[in-house]
Amino acid sequence: MWMEPLLGVKIGCLFALLVLTLVCGLIPICFKWFQIDAATGRHRRVLSLLGCASAGVFLGAGLMHMTAEALEGIDSEIQKFKMQNRTEKEGNASDDAGSAQMEYPYGELIISLGFFFVFFLESLALQCCPGAAGESPVQEEWSGTHVLELHSHGSPPLPSKRPLRALVLLLSLSFHSVFEGLAVGLQPTVATAVQLCLAVLAHKGLVVFGVGLRLVQIGTGSRWATLSILSLALMSPMGLVLGLAVTRGDSKGGQGLAQAVLEGVAAGTFLYVTFLEILPRELAGPEAPLAKWGCVATGFAFMAFIALWA
Repeated sequence: MWMEPLLGVKIGCLFALLVLTLVCGLIPICFKWFQIDAATGRHRRVLSLLGCASAGVFLGAGLMHMTAEALEGIDSEIQKFKMQNRTEKEGNASDDAGSAQMEYPYGELIISLGFFFVFFLESLALQCCPGAAGESPVQEEWSGTHVLELHSHGSPPLPSKRPLRALVLLLSLSFHSVFEGLAVGLQPTVATAVQLCLAVLAHKGLVVFGVGLRLVQIGTGSRWATLSILSLALMSPMGLVLGLAVTRGDSKGGQGLAQAVLEGVAAGTFLYVTFLEILPRELAGPEAPLAKWGCVATGFAFMAFIALWA
């Protein structure tokens, strides 16, 4: 009898996740005010500070949510695996070896593998097609010649198109969104499902808004940007449906470990894009450095505050 209200609440959460993601992601795409290429003067400075705030949101999402959840999940699954095999081990020597193995930072290793995997893909793309990924943001934004040009002409360089990193950003967020929806779908009570859904909605809206803003700033066409946001919006509901299916069926033994590993790889890829693409580009211009720092810190602080409940 009590399962019917729970199912209704989860279906409501499904539509809430879908609608919020679509609305927040499409706002920067549908309104020309957010296009920094055509902005000048105060309008451009406001968009630059807004981009810095979204960079802080990405930083907070990567460190306080995706990385933290991946580390917690990987550590939990490894502990379960060790507990299952502990009965087969006897003697002090084997116990010492087992404790030494448990102290190894497997979670950090998996996240680093995700980081280096995307690093390898981008290096491979640059090696095979030197112009495919565009100019490096470090070379483009921080070189001494560009600093001189900034002081001479007074306008920051336009963002170069980085299709590979934009794709990596969307894929990593898609993985994370699936796992967020899966967590909501697995909740056993109405109260926990609503609480977790509200926490996901609170930070997901800002993150998806930042994704839409990022797609606009790198020059993505409106059609492809809309399709990207639509595909991203479907990920959390898909995960929620998977969670509902799991609660009605039997979960396999390695499912939790596979989920934790995938989330760790997604966190590593997200950190790669955040530190090597988003932050360098937003902080490149020499104007108002303290204001930019404040916007990045504000975005990060908001995500850290939401992490108290998420």
